[in-house]
Amino acid sequence: MVNKATILLVEDEENLHEALKLNLELEGYEVTSAYNGKQALEAVNKEFFNLIILDVMLPEIDGIAVAENIRVHNNEVPILMLSAKNTSADKILGLKKGADDYLTKPFNLEELLLRVQKLIDKSNRIQQKQTIGNTYSFGNNTIDFNAQDAMTYYGEKIDLSKKETLLLKLLIENKNEVVSREKILQIVWGYNVYPTTRTIDNFILNFRKYFEEDSRNPQYFHSIRGLGYKYTD
Repeated sequence: MVNKATILLVEDEENLHEALKLNLELEGYEVTSAYNGKQALEAVNKEFFNLIILDVMLPEIDGIAVAENIRVHNNEVPILMLSAKNTSADKILGLKKGADDYLTKPFNLEELLLRVQKLIDKSNRIQQKQTIGNTYSFGNNTIDFNAQDAMTYYGEKIDLSKKETLLLKLLIENKNEVVSREKILQIVWGYNVYPTTRTIDNFILNFRKYFEEDSRNPQYFHSIRGLGYKYTD
């Protein structure tokens, strides 16, 4: 089963919100609702989204501030901004603060759906890194992704769980880049069962025991506080 693309819809005007949600769901997207800036930031901190549709004029925290806040921690998720403000200055401000696209109200529904599809397609293309082969070697270590086993730093052959294999593959394919907790949750654990950060930390600790010469001074597997996890070679 292919996972549906997930969208966070942030719009405080209820009738418009419900109409957009219905049409997006009819297109096959999974939609999470937020009606103010505070709810939006809480949702982004808890879940992975393929796209955020963000109204500018919001209660609690406005859309510009929400976009700025998201971009501090996440440069990957596309943001489509909606606004009744239609001057060039307003559009430039929105784009400067983190929006990937800007649509002024009132808008044509078909145009919005096309822009949504294009942003998600573009994001997916960017995230599809050059995949690594069936085996990968670094230092004294070799991982066999198909067999789900590995030869450790100290020459011991070990079996890997499916989640260990997926997490290793994800980190190595994004070598030297921080992979966010949200992305790990989406790809390794799927959408429904979310472990705690401690669970992911335990996986990283195990990788250090398997593959590092000195697990206390890791060369390969790093936890980046507040941001995510990184593999370096």
